[in-house]
Amino acid sequence: MNTPSLRVQPDPTDPRLTRRVAGLDHTGARIETAVTVERPLTLYLNGQEIVTMMTILDRPEDLALGYLLNQGMLKRDDRVIAVDYDEDLGVVVVRTERQTDFEAKLKKKTLTSGCAQGTAFGDLMEDFSSVRLAPSAQLRTSWLYRLLHRINTLPSLYLEAGAIHGCALCRQDEPIVYMEDVGRHNAVDKIAGWMFREHEAPDDKIFYTTGRLTSEMVIKTVRMGIPILVSRSGFTAWGVELAREANLTLIGRCKGKRFVALAGEQRIVFDADLAYVPEESARHWRKNSAEAQQAGADAE
Repeated sequence: MNTPSLRVQPDPTDPRLTRRVAGLDHTGARIETAVTVERPLTLYLNGQEIVTMMTILDRPEDLALGYLLNQGMLKRDDRVIAVDYDEDLGVVVVRTERQTDFEAKLKKKTLTSGCAQGTAFGDLMEDFSSVRLAPSAQLRTSWLYRLLHRINTLPSLYLEAGAIHGCALCRQDEPIVYMEDVGRHNAVDKIAGWMFREHEAPDDKIFYTTGRLTSEMVIKTVRMGIPILVSRSGFTAWGVELAREANLTLIGRCKGKRFVALAGEQRIVFDADLAYVPEESARHWRKNSAEAQQAGADAE
């Protein structure tokens, strides 16, 4: 069931996204469990092949647009003529009014710490320093705690089958868009593509991810123009350095009433009484699948 404020979220009951597989558990007993289905998606820009990604293929058009935006191949003011997806071929083609040629750019790649995407182009940071994030944006801790509870209780593919990352675009204490995919960067790109299509302003938004706060995660959030990035996972040193350079509010290790802020702390308003903030319930721990939860989840 959709949360009233959510405009987009995955459907854990969609039979295309998970598959039941037979196997054995730790006692040798026969079991059947849900696993996430990943498929290849090849992206073309104006007739040029760009990349093949592994994805759950629930929102291929948003993924294609967001990938191109976050790689700097599509500009915010570009006019997109069409986005055509062929499910049988596993191909999505983005066509723009502006002519494009990224042959040289495609030869310049950098290995990243990301999963299920693997590379970012060497000039990913070409306009990073020119982005100005909204200085007036704020994050009230009362919003943060309510937001975490709402995201943790969303129906999700993660709790159905695991092997998935989630990202949410939020305003104050409400998630607006929730995306999942086998790689956290795919989930980020799908939100970027949705924002581009819907002309959604970033200045008053909060970005939530289940993934690590790496350099690439920080760069993508900054390029999207979102001033606040929150994760339940930890940081990398370069991610923190870049967040400080861009004045991005960076909050990690966010579980229950605990969090750590390592950049942009001036946007945080400590208005919540921690005596009334509950610890995260074990049934909301998202490291385990539904079957593991039934057996009793272990603390992260």
